[in-house]
Amino acid sequence: MRTLGIFAKTFERDAVGEALEAAHSYGFTAIQFNMSCLGLSAMPDYIPATSLEETRTTMDRLNLQMVGLSATYNMCHPNEQVRLEGLKRMEILAKACAPLKNQLLTLCTGTRDPNDKWKYHPDNGTSRAWQDMCRTMEKAIEIAEEYDLYLGIEPELANVVSNTVKAQQLLQEMGSDRLRIILDPANLFEKETEQEIKYRISEAVDKLGADIGMAHAKDRAVDGQFVAPGKGIVPFAYFLQELDESRIDVPLVAHGFAEAEVPDVAHFLQNV
Repeated sequence: MRTLGIFAKTFERDAVGEALEAAHSYGFTAIQFNMSCLGLSAMPDYIPATSLEETRTTMDRLNLQMVGLSATYNMCHPNEQVRLEGLKRMEILAKACAPLKNQLLTLCTGTRDPNDKWKYHPDNGTSRAWQDMCRTMEKAIEIAEEYDLYLGIEPELANVVSNTVKAQQLLQEMGSDRLRIILDPANLFEKETEQEIKYRISEAVDKLGADIGMAHAKDRAVDGQFVAPGKGIVPFAYFLQELDESRIDVPLVAHGFAEAEVPDVAHFLQNV
């Protein structure tokens, strides 16, 4: 049976235990965690040990699995000092993984936009942007090796690693078994026909299959806007079938929607 998860930060609560309880109440058995759930910044410079203990104790009680911890920062920011600060804070998160029983840090390959790591910039396709990202990735891999972790890279249209081909290129250039791909079918297109969407999904599963460590579930409307899973045109049944046929057994983690939509999303993913 496929492991279904959700971003813990979907639930805005005063206490981390309440957010985890909410995820569990809708039938999710896994979460992708974010330090904002502890009232901290997503990339904090300090994490109280008591907060980690409380999180782990609650997860154990609820039989919830942490399948990823957000460590997203702009890995190709045009300012090197920003990239180095991101690495420093990423290591703080890496140290927190053992008490949380987490093995995967989720990253953002970034953009040349200096203010928004998710916003496209025309310089993303330059060799300089690629080189800066790769140098940062090499240092991130060293951290992953030190703490026995894996790094999840998600192809994003607005980022330097923008598609399946770029993801393949990164894996080949890094040559590290510490890298995993987070595959979100909604990130493979913006406005395409059903046939083209299915082709892109098949291509991604075929070329990245052995390196896929997690699948994400968000959706796109016909106008290209992101919507909750089941409300758009992503062929989830086809996507999951492709994963199954390739024997890729990874968690499917939902995100990108408001808490009010959680009941519909849970029902959809549990029955797709």
